Amino acid sequence: MNNRGKTIRVVLVDDHPIVRAGIRTELEKLPGTIVVGEAADGREALEQVRSAKPSVVFMDISMRGLNGLEATVRITREFPQVRVIILSMHQNEEYFWQALKAGAAGYLLKKAATTELGAAIERVMAGEIYLASEMSTRLLKKLPLQHIAHQKTPLESLSERQREILQLIAEGQTTKAIALVLQISPKTVEYHRAKLMELLSIYDVPGLVRFALKSGLIAQE
Repeated sequence: MNNRGKTIRVVLVDDHPIVRAGIRTELEKLPGTIVVGEAADGREALEQVRSAKPSVVFMDISMRGLNGLEATVRITREFPQVRVIILSMHQNEEYFWQALKAGAAGYLLKKAATTELGAAIERVMAGEIYLASEMSTRLLKKLPLQHIAHQKTPLESLSERQREILQLIAEGQTTKAIALVLQISPKTVEYHRAKLMELLSIYDVPGLVRFALKSGLIAQE
């Protein structure tokens, strides 16, 4: 699968150990591919990328603390040479466009990932975009790619910090707990919460939770 004579270093990010184990087993069957790290959430993923220096990161979307899309934004900004491939259960094309906007180079469906891992790695390492085969035909029938790719979602109207705080609020974290996790003051948390409520025109926590669920910021579990 690796036709460049270069070892492909991979980091796996998913909050389910069984999923990581299954993907790891399949990856280790691919010639020239080694798994150099694993992580259970977005923040841990960033640390793994900094220390393990992978070529490719397989990234789950729905994880507590810092979700996969936000982690992808940070990884691709800090390490532009790293290729992030989203591993998702979501077949909705909207998630694919969100992944592209976050900087991902590929999008695989978990249910079929094991059969497409090699092709996805080969494609993204060649500088191309890889989309799960089940979605690709359906997607070609949609609006022109350029038109869809430039559409703004309500979530994109928020800053990176506001999205981070929104996720933590939706996960049930208190202002004090959020301040501790992000190492900022409770007053700063309250300021960002007020701003994101204003931008979204949502003025209560249940409304924020519903928005976060609908946007895929947190899992519907």
